[in-house]
Amino acid sequence: MQSHRAGNALAAFSFVLWGILPLYYQFLPEADINELLAFRIIFSVPVMLITIGLLKRPFPSWQTIWADKHSLIATSIAAAIMCISWYAFTWAITHDQVLAASLGFFINPLFAIALGVIFLKERLSHAQSAAVILAIAGIAYQVWHYGELPWISLIMGSFFALYGLCKKYIRYDALTSVTMEAAILAPLALAFMAVQGISGQSVALSSDLSTLLLYIGSAPVTLAPLIFFALAISRTSLTMVGLMQYIEPTLQFLLAVFLFGEVFDEIKAISFSLIWLGLLLCTLEALQGVYRRKFIHAENTSI
Repeated sequence: MQSHRAGNALAAFSFVLWGILPLYYQFLPEADINELLAFRIIFSVPVMLITIGLLKRPFPSWQTIWADKHSLIATSIAAAIMCISWYAFTWAITHDQVLAASLGFFINPLFAIALGVIFLKERLSHAQSAAVILAIAGIAYQVWHYGELPWISLIMGSFFALYGLCKKYIRYDALTSVTMEAAILAPLALAFMAVQGISGQSVALSSDLSTLLLYIGSAPVTLAPLIFFALAISRTSLTMVGLMQYIEPTLQFLLAVFLFGEVFDEIKAISFSLIWLGLLLCTLEALQGVYRRKFIHAENTSI
């Protein structure tokens, strides 16, 4: 019970950290997105290795990693997918589109449900079916009025769901997987920064020290919630994680509307409301399942 509570606390804290990430990027309003992504990848490797050392977790040998070709390929695909998702997220929060980022994370569970049906042959419950239909209606309402798809939100939501699907095929532990994702991409990121530096076109390398440190700091501030999440996942249930994941887009939504002053008009209000209604139905269904299992367990214990 104590471990379960600790897991819930760690999971909630990880989603809070993810939710307030836009605050950090307000210090880099004119950041070069390509270089920001490169710095995040490069410095993720030492940050993860230090973290694994501090947590005294065993890191598998390179022979062990190489021997599991299936996981290595899946990790490489996951790394590429995460790059796209993270690029879209970083662009959104550095271009006054935090509301779009929030929408992306709100619709992510619905993309995950759809992928589960397509690839894992999972069956939709009535609440999940309704949620998917309501999400499609919410997006369609925006398209009808604005005349364009919310591309950033759709890219973020779909690619993060694809990332989650890839993780199901990786047999490495969570921390090793994240470290390997960065290590696989690091040579490309280093080559890109070398070209930028030699050509004299690098924004980060030609900036003052405080700005350069903010570029470097993008690695630990984005990895911190991931590390807390990895520590939480073995201590709590996936149901609780699913319920708490809405902390992140909710905080981003509140920051966008009340702190950053982004426009939340009637069209977005109706679109978001349709999506929120679908998520509410899924949440109530999940809570009903939790209480039903607890009731059955209590009955079996008392017999």
